[in-house]
Amino acid sequence: MRASMSKPMSEPVAVPEGFGHLAGYLDTVQQERLLATIRQLLAEAPLYRPTMPRTGRPFSVEMSNCGPLGWVSDQKGYRYTRRHPETGRPWPAMPAAVRTIWREVSGYPHPPEACLINWYGPGAKLGLHRDGDEDDPHAPIVSISLGDDAWFRIGGLRRRDPTRRLRLRSGDVVVLAGTARHAYHGIDRIVPGTSPLLGEPGRFNLTLRRVTAPLSSSGD
Repeated sequence: MRASMSKPMSEPVAVPEGFGHLAGYLDTVQQERLLATIRQLLAEAPLYRPTMPRTGRPFSVEMSNCGPLGWVSDQKGYRYTRRHPETGRPWPAMPAAVRTIWREVSGYPHPPEACLINWYGPGAKLGLHRDGDEDDPHAPIVSISLGDDAWFRIGGLRRRDPTRRLRLRSGDVVVLAGTARHAYHGIDRIVPGTSPLLGEPGRFNLTLRRVTAPLSSSGD
């Protein structure tokens, strides 16, 4: 990820080519089942608070991962690892339900290798950034929202490009493909109390990524 400051712009602004917002993709029962699965994963791979490279400043978002690889950030930089940075254990397997969503919406023939689990408590946010730590820049990014609404912001290929803000609700799925795969994006804030799913204020976001180029990864 490469963080940048957001520049407020008047709306409407066109979203980049390849951006997809699948509102209400998961119904209530599917959301509840996926949430139960995520809670089980977090018992094995607990949430932790990453820090920014160089400065060591903590994120406001807590994170964990599942799948063969997990995205981490600390003073050494942004990177993917095979083990939880605090427990030292391998990341738990990626749930079948998550892999199914990838197959249904990504339009990409190879499986995801990392599922980043972000927890947004009240007041948490994620500044504008673009994903650039993966070997295959053509593989899309797929994200799944569970819990309270969030104000999502997406811009262009340059940090100063105009941005557009959209409201993501529980059960929504977002796809960043094509030009949008390299666009700056982030979460301005969540809206506590807008979803009863979690039983508490907050939001989980699952971000699915292919990390290695297909020919360099075994099992495909």
